[in-house]
Formats: sequence, C-alpha cells, structure tokens
Amino acid sequence: MPVLVKISQNKNDKTTAYGKWYGRVVATKTMSYQELCKHMSEHNSVYGEDVCLGVANKLQYCILEQLLEGKKVQFGELGTFYLSVKSTGTSKEGDFNLGSNINGLFLCFSPSRTDINNLSSKMLKKKATFMNVKDLVESKPKTTNGTNGTTSGSNSGSGSDNGGSGSGNSGSGSVTPTVAAPTISGTNPFEETTSVSISGPAGASIYYTLDGSVPSSSSTLYSEPLTLSDTTTVKAIAIKDGVSSTVTTKTFAKSDGGPDDPSGFEE
Repeated sequence: MPVLVKISQNKNDKTTAYGKWYGRVVATKTMSYQELCKHMSEHNSVYGEDVCLGVANKLQYCILEQLLEGKKVQFGELGTFYLSVKSTGTSKEGDFNLGSNINGLFLCFSPSRTDINNLSSKMLKKKATFMNVKDLVESKPKTTNGTNGTTSGSNSGSGSDNGGSGSGNSGSGSVTPTVAAPTISGTNPFEETTSVSISGPAGASIYYTLDGSVPSSSSTLYSEPLTLSDTTTVKAIAIKDGVSSTVTTKTFAKSDGGPDDPSGFEE
C-alpha cells in the first residue's frame, strides 16, 4: 500500500496558517513492538522471532543508556535520537531553578532528510496517494476460523488450521484465541487539558502506559478516564484469559498556538 496523504484545511483563525490547505500523512495502523520483531524474522532473515526480539530489547536499553549519558545516538540512515527538556522561562538567569523550571524530559528523534529521500528513491519507489479524510475507514481486527483438513488419506485423520497438512475429511481446525485491541478516545489536539477514555472487549482488563513504553500486565490497570495536561502518548493493551491484544497507540497534542500548531486541523 502506498503512503496515504489527506488534505485538510487549517481552521484555527489565531494562526497565520488559517484557511490554508495542507497535506498530512495518514497512518492506517500502528505496528506493535512484537509485530515489528515478527516481521523482521520473516523478512528474508535467518534469525528467529525470539532472537530479533532479544536484539531489539537490547538495542532499546543501550540507546536509552547512551542518551542518559549525554550523547546523541544516530540510528542508521533514519536519523538521530536525542533528549530534550520542556522548561518554563525566567526573566533573569539567576532565577532559573532546575527543580521548579524544568517540567519534563522527552525522547526526541531528528530524521535525516537526505537519507530519507535516498531511502524513498531506492526502496519505496511509490507515489503518495492523495485522499480525503472522509474516505479513510478505520481498519478493524479480523478474525479467522479454523478449517477442516482436506487432503487425501484415511477418514480419521486430523486437519491443521489451514487444511494444508491434514489428512482425511473429518479433521478439525484450531484457532488461536484473539482479543480485540482497546480503543483510546479524547479531544485531540487540546488547549488546556483533555479527558482520555480507554475501552476494550467485555471481560478484558486494560493496562496502559504514558511514558512511551509497551504496556503489559505489570503496567497501570485502567479504571477511570485520564486527565492529560501536556502532549502525551497513550499506549494500551487488553488482556483476557491470559491472551493479550495488540497495542493501541494514540498521541494527544497540546496546542501551543504557533503557526505550525495542528489544533486548527480537522481530524
């Protein structure tokens, strides 16, 4: 599928961008960490999924370790990871206090435009498809049913899930249990605060994180709507009968009123 770009008009009359039309990339899905490692193992690789997962976990740890030691980390041809702080300004240098004026530490990524263009020309070779936001239909998880074995053999043979290796005509299919991913909702972008709700399938427990990490059963259990006052990425997972869903990710952006502020765009 090519890159999807939606065209929307800025509706924020307090910015210089008011009334202008802009193109914005639309993501059709957020790939979970586990899905990415599984894709790596299946993408012309000699390494299994567990090896890819182990290397990726180690890579995460080492990148964070180096960042906290005051370094920037270049990530191949994609760009560079670095840390940034959000702070409240003071009129005098001597009035600045690390404890009261530093409001947060953030992990940032600066893409290399030249390298991205090279990757696009060498690897993608696809033109962006322009679309109207109304044409975008949110994809929903699909469920599959096991099928009976259908290859020749004795009548008492058992079939596999896809029927490819079963024998006989009375084999029974098996299905790996699935749990629907949770839904994250709230006003986005927002000005002062926003209330975020997370819902999931009946009987499932929902766990979430606000620090960018992948949620698990050891993360915070969702029980009531969250109140956000700063730009935050919410990640959530649903767990039912020991089975975990894929991770749902949504970033809520706080409006800063600047010319590039996305709060004037219709979502």
